[in-house]
Amino acid sequence: MNTLFRTTESPFLQYLNQPSTSDRRRRISSLPVRIGLGRSTRTGLAKTTTRMMASSSSAATETVGREVLKKGIADFYDESSGIWEDIWGDHMHHGFYNPDVQASISDHRSAQIRMIEESLSFAGVPEDSLKKPKSIVDVGCGIGGSSRYLARKYGAQCQGITLSPVQAQRAQALAAAQGLADKQVSFQVADALQQPFPDGQFDLVWSMESGEHMPDKKKFVSELARVAAPGATIIMVTWCHRDLSPSEDSLKPEEEKLLNKICDAYYLPAWCSAADYVKLLQSLSLQDIKAADWSQYVAPFWPAVIRSALTWKGLTSLLRSGWKTMKGALAMPLMIEGYQKDLIKFAIITCRKPK
Repeated sequence: MNTLFRTTESPFLQYLNQPSTSDRRRRISSLPVRIGLGRSTRTGLAKTTTRMMASSSSAATETVGREVLKKGIADFYDESSGIWEDIWGDHMHHGFYNPDVQASISDHRSAQIRMIEESLSFAGVPEDSLKKPKSIVDVGCGIGGSSRYLARKYGAQCQGITLSPVQAQRAQALAAAQGLADKQVSFQVADALQQPFPDGQFDLVWSMESGEHMPDKKKFVSELARVAAPGATIIMVTWCHRDLSPSEDSLKPEEEKLLNKICDAYYLPAWCSAADYVKLLQSLSLQDIKAADWSQYVAPFWPAVIRSALTWKGLTSLLRSGWKTMKGALAMPLMIEGYQKDLIKFAIITCRKPK
């Protein structure tokens, strides 16, 4: 494992290990129960009732919050995916660049392909005909760019899931146009936290920049591991916040403020660090866990997106798109600021499920 990621427990993992919110709520000493019970019994019933009510309320609030988040994500990508495809093509993720070479405009789409290839290489996915993956899931598939690329590369069957009906429909249309039959590549609307697949189905579990949208990171990685076949490779490429130093209990207030602004624009829940992901994978007894910070290799990406948005084609497309897309466009400089301040990290985390 890359030594960049230390073992100090972050606030994210501290939160996972704490009692539930309901158990930390205030307790009252008694309720006006008008029956023949002693004071201690009334007090015990009152506390139990309060905890039950608080727990029920907390669970209901959490469920509603997640449904609102899911709808926000789906609506955001329903609205913005067409613009992205029109300007950048069918790969809706960062590119991988040589940090020592000035990137040209024509290099950006090829950089997105390099991101896929570098991720596969980092994870050690075999290309040998006997060992290469034959069944792949693309979790958070966008309009299917990675799915179709991986299916062609390995001659594999690939299934993609997304919260966006517009994305799923467009991904399927592009697959048909490119001669990839339904039996080889297919897409559906589904929740990554409740994947519609049986246990142990896929030789390669692929998640390219979808983890940042997951409100329950533990459930997310658990689902990735569940659908992975014994011996399968799991690849996560995702946005993280920086690792905490041994003397820190949390990010700085100004850092939290910046991330919250980005969350609001892109429909993201709380962030975590790559070290948090590593610990979650370790808790599931996954093997060959590796992680790296690729922030330097994606540095040209957001400036390039901003430049494309400021073209006549980009501006007119944004004006036709809707408020969610406009808000996302206005937040792009915040992503650059986060990278420049070493707050945002572009991380790759890979592992293997035991055989």
